[in-house]
Amino acid sequence: MKMRVEELALQADVSVDTIRYYQKQRLLPPPGRDGRLAWYSEDHLERIARVKELQRRGFTLAVIRRFLSGELDPADERLAAAVVEAGDEDAPGDGELFDLDGLAARVGVPAALLESLVREGMLVPRLHQGEARFGPDDVTVLTAGLRLLEAGLPLPEVFDLARRFHSLSREVATQAVELFDVYVRKPLQAEELDQAAKAERMVETFRTLMPAVSDLVAFHFRRILLQVAQEHLEAVGDPAEIAAASADDGWAT
Repeated sequence: MKMRVEELALQADVSVDTIRYYQKQRLLPPPGRDGRLAWYSEDHLERIARVKELQRRGFTLAVIRRFLSGELDPADERLAAAVVEAGDEDAPGDGELFDLDGLAARVGVPAALLESLVREGMLVPRLHQGEARFGPDDVTVLTAGLRLLEAGLPLPEVFDLARRFHSLSREVATQAVELFDVYVRKPLQAEELDQAAKAERMVETFRTLMPAVSDLVAFHFRRILLQVAQEHLEAVGDPAEIAAASADDGWAT
């Protein structure tokens, strides 16, 4: 079957602009040519269906491109799905998700401010069916940030602290992912197992390590924060402040 781009768009239930975009993103092979006319085939139709299916599962276009090019194998597809599912686990039971404007309305701050936080990497949306979405946990985090401002901390300094934390967090996360890749994923790929068995073991290991690493990092940061606060009080606080802080159960948890 030979189709013009308009016919392909109709058959695939997408717009012509979407087809052009997929081509620009190297998700679709170039069309055949008959002089100046471009012709598309059943292969293009099947490729678009595959892209749409992977997008519905929450995969980014960059990951989809690697699947389609053969850079990632079937076992990696299961792992990628597990990563998406781990992000969805943060959502509440009713699955309530909203866009940036919805988040701004719930927190009571301008959407433009939240857009700047997203650009800086300090507010990280989850990808849901190919769209950036937020949930009640994001409302909780942003509300906590507003409490810092209400306590008197200046906005530029809070932003600077958030940027530094984001940078250090990405550094730690990158190292953790690289460890998983070197000591789990690549050794499994080299084993004489079928793809289903590789995928099962890879996903099982990921689901075990993900909460373990998250808990370790959160616990350690809280302990270090409390330790530094105590040391600061011991250096600059008067005896009454130190006694009050030491008596507060919050310092010991």
